[in-house]
Amino acid sequence: MTASSQLGREQPLVLALGGGNALGSYLAGAYEHLQQRGIEPQWIVGGSIGAVTGAIIAGNAPEDRMPRLRAFWDEAMIRSPGLLGRGTKIRHAYNEIHTITALLFGRPGLFGHRFPGMLSMLPWMPGDVALYDHKPLLQTLERLVDFERLNRGDIRLTVGCVDLESGEEVFFDTVRDTLTPEHFLASSAITPVFPPVEIGGRLLCDPGYTNNLPLDVPFAEPLPDDFTCIAVELFSLQASRPASLDATAERANDLIFASPTRRSLEALKREYALRDRWEPDGPQATLLHMAYYAGSDERAGKTFDYSPSSIQDRWAAGRRDMERSLALLDGAPAEGRRFRYLALGPQEEAASAERGAGA
Repeated sequence: MTASSQLGREQPLVLALGGGNALGSYLAGAYEHLQQRGIEPQWIVGGSIGAVTGAIIAGNAPEDRMPRLRAFWDEAMIRSPGLLGRGTKIRHAYNEIHTITALLFGRPGLFGHRFPGMLSMLPWMPGDVALYDHKPLLQTLERLVDFERLNRGDIRLTVGCVDLESGEEVFFDTVRDTLTPEHFLASSAITPVFPPVEIGGRLLCDPGYTNNLPLDVPFAEPLPDDFTCIAVELFSLQASRPASLDATAERANDLIFASPTRRSLEALKREYALRDRWEPDGPQATLLHMAYYAGSDERAGKTFDYSPSSIQDRWAAGRRDMERSLALLDGAPAEGRRFRYLALGPQEEAASAERGAGA
């Protein structure tokens, strides 16, 4: 029996899903391959679009999960004719047009303009704290997620936020909390794009700037058995050298959102080195790490690019990368250490992104 065939059966599986707005169709593609393999997680930890994806998975029967994920992205997608391949100047312009369209007109079921919003920067206008209103997401979640099933805890779900006043990370968990659409609105409230959400007297926002991929959460609990965590990230810490101002802005954005993951990994490696020394026979943890490596035509506005080509390309890349990641897990030699880290190389992830949906 292969290592991947044991996931979710003989060995507990945790999914850690990162944030990234329109990049989140990569998460849907990754989960689609898991479900096709009959691999289901026992626990999902997510922030922002990772939390929303986790809600759709945990809040639906297995046979309804992919149709609901497809419905979410079909509604989010900007309807425009035709599909374009990767890596062309025309595709770059196509992406930019769709990004501008989303920012100008919003996305039905996700977000729209608010008043005064950007106009609040004018001296004679009343103050505001955000540019857009993302309350339309509430109705979308109420329609696509069975919150009674979600809170029943068939799949444990943990949602990450940040207290905007204290900077403290705040996690809501179906083990101890009753989650509502407002919790996911808070987790998706990246400032200053969307307004923070008050829950329990705390003003909460998206955890992207502090911990965009909360992979440290499952490792903080003393689990009695061996387990595997598959962490799916939407920003890559590595990229080719930027050759334009727009590409440099994209690189800065990636570094902001991906750097907390590097620090979490370094901390986990130090912690488990000590565990190897003091308790070498304890439960073993495997971390399988995937990251979306943006296509060559994507730039700083990629998180608001809801074009059909980009949504489908990211979905296909997630499906391919999950397939290759499971193959990597199956081919990895057994180790005596308590922590094993496996990840696809950035060149392989970049090649997957460039292939697009048509390959």
